[in-house]
Amino acid sequence: MFRYYKKYAPYLFLLPAAVILIVFFFIPFFQTIYFSFFDYQNNIYAPDFVSLKNYFALFHSNIFYKVMFNTFLYLFVAVPILAIIPLFIAILINQKLRFLTLYKILIYLPVIVSIVVAAIAFKWLYAQTGILNFIIEQFGFSPIGWLTDTKFSLISVIVVTIWKGIGYYMMIYLAALMSVPNELYEACDIDGASFLRKHFTVTIPHIMPTIALVSTISAISAMKVFAEIYVMTKGGPLNSSKTIVYYIYERAFENLDLGYASALAVVLLVVVMLFSLINIIFFEKNKYQI
Repeated sequence: MFRYYKKYAPYLFLLPAAVILIVFFFIPFFQTIYFSFFDYQNNIYAPDFVSLKNYFALFHSNIFYKVMFNTFLYLFVAVPILAIIPLFIAILINQKLRFLTLYKILIYLPVIVSIVVAAIAFKWLYAQTGILNFIIEQFGFSPIGWLTDTKFSLISVIVVTIWKGIGYYMMIYLAALMSVPNELYEACDIDGASFLRKHFTVTIPHIMPTIALVSTISAISAMKVFAEIYVMTKGGPLNSSKTIVYYIYERAFENLDLGYASALAVVLLVVVMLFSLINIIFFEKNKYQI
């Protein structure tokens, strides 16, 4: 009896996690693929099987290409900032400074704030009569439609994501900096290396896996952004701030076009998997060599 228990004990410990994955990931995953082959617009309870029609309609839609452009723009603007600035702040905070704990609390505070609360606060900040336009008007310039002008709406939302994420990624970098041996820094000091050269030659190469991790997490998060857009712009004006996740929500829950929304979700899954694969190939390929 004990021999069989010892043999199957690891599987028993894995069982709860396996059940959670099956119920909350694999079943919805295959259901989404299944739904993408049906048209729910005529009757949501008795959908029509349309095969790949939703995918053909998706790739012939100008709105789809617009939201994909917005999504990748969000990605390429937010991710480099979220990968570099938190690292720079973490290196500064890792020095011997007065009031160090206070600095950490102030920088990490946005992470604790609810994203909905943060989005509402920034919406007031960006308002036509908000503080930003008040400051601009004091310098003699006309107020800017931060959330109502197609040139500024997406960037204004990206700023909220960056403000919210800097403290989180800073803490990840701080944890990684603790693993860098002090002897390497002491050797750089003996050689007379400058502050920047010391961190370019020691810190960055040593924590490169963490930089790759932060880049991957922030990229996936940027591609799945929703709350900021829902609260601040609703994807407008003229779809200028609409990303793929908000477009999925719009088609599924506002238009009740579940088949088309499911096809969009499958496309998003493929894109996210491609980014994960790129991360493995370029940053972690040595881990998987046999």
